[in-house]
Amino acid sequence: MSIIIKNLSYVYSRKSPYEKTALSDVSLHIKDGEFFGIIGHTGSGKSTLINHLNALTRIQSGKIAINGMDLTQKKLDYKKLRGTVGMVFQYPEYQLFDETVARDVAFGPRNLKLAEGEIAQRVREAIDMVGLNFDEIQGRSPFELSGGQKRRAAIAGVLAMRPEILVLDEPTSGLDPRGKKEILGLIQAIKSKMCRTVVMISHNMDEIAAVADRIAVLHEGKLACVKPPKELFGERALLEKLNIKMPLVTEIANRLADAGLPIERGIVSEEELVNQITNCKKSTHIAPLQPHNEG
Repeated sequence: MSIIIKNLSYVYSRKSPYEKTALSDVSLHIKDGEFFGIIGHTGSGKSTLINHLNALTRIQSGKIAINGMDLTQKKLDYKKLRGTVGMVFQYPEYQLFDETVARDVAFGPRNLKLAEGEIAQRVREAIDMVGLNFDEIQGRSPFELSGGQKRRAAIAGVLAMRPEILVLDEPTSGLDPRGKKEILGLIQAIKSKMCRTVVMISHNMDEIAAVADRIAVLHEGKLACVKPPKELFGERALLEKLNIKMPLVTEIANRLADAGLPIERGIVSEEELVNQITNCKKSTHIAPLQPHNEG
């Protein structure tokens, strides 16, 4: 289930005083089974790019093929495409609308005109997948849920379509640190159990570095580069040129290396950094800090 994008360009308000180029000649190959990250500053074209993946934005120039499905064809099978590519927008809980959680999650499958038994099975499966208790929550109003539960319920509505590709736009926005960690863990579980391929936009460099196999950087509508996290965040000059912030873990590792400790630069994983610091302490005698005597 690969995504092939060739020479994609998009201009808003063409031939008007408000004309703005959002994407310019972008080409990407997102591999089957990949966790693919997309970063870039506001206005760099990230959301415009992912909105093309299930035809919410129609192609003006260029080509996109998803599992061999040509998105430029005039008689595009939207139902098939949107059953293949599941979209989770920023603050998805704002799109909850039905009387109960179960009815809300069932909305997509019901539009596919599936049998009621199939719909019920998908709803239970999706609610369980996002870590909510189906029996406790199915009959509750989605508006009575906590913020984290609402977001999970909204994601369940996308999963009930059983997409093979999951696309997420800033899925941890507005959450506290614990909520962010839980949602990232949920997304990784979804990838391993349900959606083989995940595409995620993020402004949080620590998050994207921790989960992505490769990261695309968009800059002023153009594709600046595509690199694995360790390679990307190990290139300080490139990050400065693109005005991309380094993950905190990487910054700490680099500072320790600058101080002369045998720590590898470009580390993007907290676990790897802890392991290297632990090994460093074992192999190097570090004198304990002495209390400061002001007398």
